[in-house]
Amino acid sequence: MSKDQTKSIFNSLNEAGHEQLIFCNDKELGLKAIIGIHNTALGPAMGGTRMWNYSSDEDALNDVINLSMAMSYKSSLAGLNAGGGKAVIIGDPKIKNEKFIRRYAEFLNDLKGKYWTAQDVNMTSEDIVNIKKTSEYVVGLPKEHGGLGDSSVPTAYGVYLGMKSALMNVTGNDSLTDKKILIQGVGKVGSKLIDYLLKEGSKVFAFDINKNNLERFNRSNITILNEEDLYRNRYDIYSPCALGGAVNKSSINHIKCDIIAGAANNQITDEDIVLPKLKEKNILFIPDFLINAGGIISVYHEQINDLDSKKVMDMTSDIFDKVTDVLKFSSEKNISTFQAAIQLAKDRINKISEK
Repeated sequence: MSKDQTKSIFNSLNEAGHEQLIFCNDKELGLKAIIGIHNTALGPAMGGTRMWNYSSDEDALNDVINLSMAMSYKSSLAGLNAGGGKAVIIGDPKIKNEKFIRRYAEFLNDLKGKYWTAQDVNMTSEDIVNIKKTSEYVVGLPKEHGGLGDSSVPTAYGVYLGMKSALMNVTGNDSLTDKKILIQGVGKVGSKLIDYLLKEGSKVFAFDINKNNLERFNRSNITILNEEDLYRNRYDIYSPCALGGAVNKSSINHIKCDIIAGAANNQITDEDIVLPKLKEKNILFIPDFLINAGGIISVYHEQINDLDSKKVMDMTSDIFDKVTDVLKFSSEKNISTFQAAIQLAKDRINKISEK
């Protein structure tokens, strides 16, 4: 590694305010992972592990830096005594097996509880159970293995409430009945979000690159779109629920909606371009790390050994009012909702840090 590369990594850490980056390598197993610990002022860092076949190590590094930082903000805004962390395993998910996963768990043990992980993209419940065989520092376990089960349920519920709160603040009415809502990404969270919306009588439009994810839905209830039709119509709400970066310098020119509120992490890229464009187009953006916190609320309760699913849903219900708080702060300070949410999250972290 050159001096310039080393300098670049530390510059990235300093800009984002990270405490640690941990590089994990097992040449024999083909295991390459990066664990990012952003902030532990509020408590141990928490965040999922994802496996992705990144086009470069630099892309993986940037992903873990951005995702772990967002987890700090998410935990802070949710009122949890938890910090922010994230891990990425680099490679084709097809190469993982129990030995591979348990070797990764050994790296978790080296951190002695400073970072707790959970399930994320391309990681299965079986993987999480296998991590548990080697490490105690994992949450989000199936109920039959002593966990709270599927955290996508509270995640979807929080996003649903975030939509309702945003609508209330814009129109004075939180009803989603007959509202045209585009769901981009119909995986575990997106599909459950659609269930909530259909129960309320929303007009749902859906797209997913994996057509199998759409099979469970009655096509008379939702409109399934092709990729080329994604931004053709105007929607009341656009909800990115797949991977991050859906709201970028290119897509922002085509998105037509009143509100953006989705479950995907790190939806905005190219902030310097996108944030002014959102204001220009009068689109209200509800930060992802504000409304998709139901999952971290669930796994946090596992971490503190409070396995009460009602408490999880009750705490997730607070997202409705938290959206109102962020919108009010945004208006008072004349800053974007994105900046307002980050500032409120940082304020809580800094307040604890000063004690």
